[in-house]
Formats: sequence, structure tokens, C-alpha cells
Amino acid sequence: MLNLSISKSSYDAIVIGTGISGGWAAKELCELGLKTLVLERGRMVRHIKDYPTMYKDKWDFKIRGGRATQEELKDYAKLKRTGFATSEEHRHFFVKDSEHPYNEAKRFDWVRGYQVGGKSLVWGRCSYRLSDLDFEANLKQGIAVDWPIRYKDIDPWYTYVEGFAGICGENLGLPQLPDGNLLPPIPLNCLEDHLRQSVYKEMDGRVVMPQRIAHLTGDKKFDGRTNCQFRDRCMRGCPFGGYFSSNSSTLPAAEKTGNMTIRPHSIVHEIVYDANKKRATGVKIIDAETKEEIEFNAKVIFCCASAMASASILLQSKSDRFPNGLGNDSGELGHNIMDHHFNAGASGIYEGFEDKYYKGRKPSGFYIPRFRNLDEKSKQKDFIRGYGYEGGAGRSDWKESVAEISYGKNLTQSILEPGVWQIGMTAFGETLPNHDNKMYLDYDKTDNWGLPTITFDAQFGENELAMRKDMIAQAVEMLEKAGVKNIETEDNLGAPGLGIHEMGTARMGRNPKTSVLNGNNQVHTVPNVYVTDGACMTSTACQNPSLTYMALTARAAHHAVEQLKKMNL
Repeated sequence: MLNLSISKSSYDAIVIGTGISGGWAAKELCELGLKTLVLERGRMVRHIKDYPTMYKDKWDFKIRGGRATQEELKDYAKLKRTGFATSEEHRHFFVKDSEHPYNEAKRFDWVRGYQVGGKSLVWGRCSYRLSDLDFEANLKQGIAVDWPIRYKDIDPWYTYVEGFAGICGENLGLPQLPDGNLLPPIPLNCLEDHLRQSVYKEMDGRVVMPQRIAHLTGDKKFDGRTNCQFRDRCMRGCPFGGYFSSNSSTLPAAEKTGNMTIRPHSIVHEIVYDANKKRATGVKIIDAETKEEIEFNAKVIFCCASAMASASILLQSKSDRFPNGLGNDSGELGHNIMDHHFNAGASGIYEGFEDKYYKGRKPSGFYIPRFRNLDEKSKQKDFIRGYGYEGGAGRSDWKESVAEISYGKNLTQSILEPGVWQIGMTAFGETLPNHDNKMYLDYDKTDNWGLPTITFDAQFGENELAMRKDMIAQAVEMLEKAGVKNIETEDNLGAPGLGIHEMGTARMGRNPKTSVLNGNNQVHTVPNVYVTDGACMTSTACQNPSLTYMALTARAAHHAVEQLKKMNL
């Protein structure tokens, strides 16, 4: 990723953003032969070189454990609500609210990472496919609009991106969670496996499985990367490339072709539209450091800036043809914000396995796929759609001791006496699309570059609130079946955004009158503009969405090149 020289203004393709979607767009377009300009509004982050805390231990930080001071938190007035600003271990990969403000008609926890690699450096790495249960739900239930694709359209692209990214896990033949192209799973520990066996015996139709996560395991070789080292320091940046990120995977692949030019500090604020050609001709940027305004031209543009940022760029891209934002004939641009609701579950202690131990800090736990509203037998009267659980188990005091959080004369003895087993799970639930959940631009409150700021006006609905009651009750019941004691429940709804799975602001659909994008992720009325990040999602399902972004992006890139060859763009 060293090609930073910007000596020309015209390219075959422009990619806006370098996160999970942008990295994949860059890789595919470059490997397919297009000279591609990749724009990132934040700073350059080079793999390994720019991970300053990757090898630090707790005692290497200014404050034990890297905790932030109140003075440091002043720059993170909103982000500190989420916890992501409180640690020196990874705070440098998150945006300062003081430098990048936004507004709230209703609370929204917008978690951002403005740097090359975006949030692919700090994501949770859970990687699950959607199924036709998800793609067909809107149509069958009369909710919002129908997805313009089905599972068969994206199945081969899931297989393709899984093979390159490296997803480990277990295939179980579940219709609601399709099997994948997986590396060997990271095994469950003894208590997690005990829960698995208990749920299998006692609760019909439920499955406890190792999480499917973007970590390298097994014998397959990946260029420039090696297997996960079980350090569990993933959010600091992984020098081994043990987990998937743009920096370790897709951007180096794009760079290897010689077709990529990457330009950090480039804030895209407009996609330029030519009414005569009925096509976009390029983008306008502001250099974040010099504030110089520059225009770049291209035949095709991929908008991968993140759900909210992509919608903001499209909304700012006004013309006589599109007075309300590029491609916004439907009026749906900026609407239908969705995010998973979570922090509803239970935890407790297990009296047993005192002779059992584990080695290393594995970066995963267990997953319980959706088991509600799959069919008539599992249909619920109080809510539609469903949820899945993420959870884990461990020996509490042992982890604290080895992580060197404690010290003193009893340290040696405490290490030799690991604590009791603890286990917990939290559910991630589907959120229904709702036109009233929206973001819009405030031109009276501008940022440091004179651009409008975003205002959020979104909240969870009645279906989500009803679902949460079942999330908690079923977590308790499963733990009880496994013999867990002292069970405590959690119900912390918070606000949209905290799940960091924001979606829906430029949704896909079959009808240009009710959606922004078609089934190939093209803007209906500007076909050489593709949007493949979370903005494109028509519903959320309950699975983590990043794998779907990868598959949709790879699919769209190949479609774009085919259309260019046919002279359709």
C-alpha cells in the first residue's frame, strides 16, 4: 500500500472507503484489471508498522491496563458511552467526537474508525451467512420492501470471500444458518461443551456451536498471513494477520496488482453527476490536511464509506436532476436505519470442572443460532423474526492473574488457584426496517471542513422490546438446564448504533419508487454508482452482517467489470 502518488485525475474506478467493503472493492476491481483510486478520509495505517500497541503488556501503558483519564475522555463525549474510548490499547483506531461531531434528535451511538482499514481493524470478526429465511421475510410478512436477491444469488460469493478471508467454524447443516467454506473451528472449552451437550439433550432444535470467526486456523496457507496466535489482542491490530482486516488481506492483494492508488486524508463530499450522460463522472474531495478541493474522474464508483457516511455523501450529491441527493427519487435515502439490539441475556457460575484448565486466550466463544419463528412449531405470538446468542466461559480469577492485573505477596498463590467457572451469553436480535428511523444533514452545523453534520433520529420499536423478554428468559432456561448457579440477567437496551451493525440507509429493492439500489447494488437511476456497505441492507436478519457485505461487494465488482466490457456504464 505504498502507491500514494496522485499524478492524474482520471481512473477506471474510484472506491470510497477502505474498511471491509472498500477493501474488497479495491481487491476485486484491481485484480480484474481496473486502474483504481482508493480514497480514505482518515490517515494511513500500514499493516504491522502502524499498530503501536500490538506487543504491549498491561504495565507498558501510562495507567495500568491502559485506562483513559478523564482529561483524555473529553474528546470522546459520545464514544465514551460505548466503552471504546476508555482504553489506550486501541483508542487510536476510533474517532474523536470533538473532531468529527454529529447530532442526536434521539441518542445514537455512532462508532467510527477513520483510517486506512476503517473498522476492519477493530471489528468483532463474527462471520455468518444469511439464508432465504432472511431474504424472504419482508415479502412474506409485508414489512418494508422485498429483497431483490435470494440466497442462491449470493451463495457462491459467500464461498468465494470465505476462502480468501479465512473463516473458521463448524458446519451443522442448519437451514437458518447455511454452511460455509470454513477452516477448522476453534474448540469449545469444557464448560462451553457442557452447555452444548445439555442444550442438545434438554432443548429440542437448539444448537450450541463454536463461533464462526474470521481467524486463520488449520493448514491452509494465506499470503502474508499466519494462524491466530490466541493472544486475544485483536483490536490493537494483528501483526500476524491472524484475523481478517483490509490492511492484512484485501488491500495488499490490490496493491500487488499494480493497479491501486490509495489516497488517505481524502474526504469525499460529492459524487458528480452528468445529466446528459445519466452517469456519475467522478467525485469531489477535500484534502483533510490542506483543505484543498480536488476532483477525480472515473467510469465506475464504489461507495463503501459505511452506512451513514455513504448516505451522507449521496445526500450531499445534489444536482438539478437530483435535488434531494443522488439517486433519491424514492425519498428513502437516509431512512430505514437498523442496528441489532443486544445486551439481553444471562450469566452465572458453574460448580465443577475444578480440575479443568485451558491454554491461551482464544478470541472466540460459542454461538447459538436462531431457533424462534423458523416454522409453525417455533412461531411466537409476541414478536416476529428472531435472535441468536454469543457467549463464552472461563475461570475468572485465573485470567486476571495471568494478565498481570494484580500484584503483591499473594500473587503466586492466586495464580496457582484459578477461580470458579463463569459462563454467560447475550442475544443479538433482528430489528425491523422502519421509514421513520432516519438520519439527515444539518447545514447549519458544519464540521471542520465546512461540510454538513449528520443528525440521527432513530429508536428501537415494539417488536424489538417484546423480543428482548424472550431473549432473557431463554438464556436463563438454557443455563439452568446446564446446572449453572447464581444466574443473573441483563437487559441494557441502550441506543441504536451500539451494536456497530448500522444498516439500511440506501436499501436494495426491486422498485425504484421504494428503494435506492437494485439487485446488483447499483443506484437505480445512476448505474455506474454501486453502494455495497451496510447502507444497502434491506433487513438485518440477526446474524452479524460483515460477511454479507464482503460477498455483495465482490459480486458487485464483478458485475461492474462485466458491464464496463459491454459498454453499459
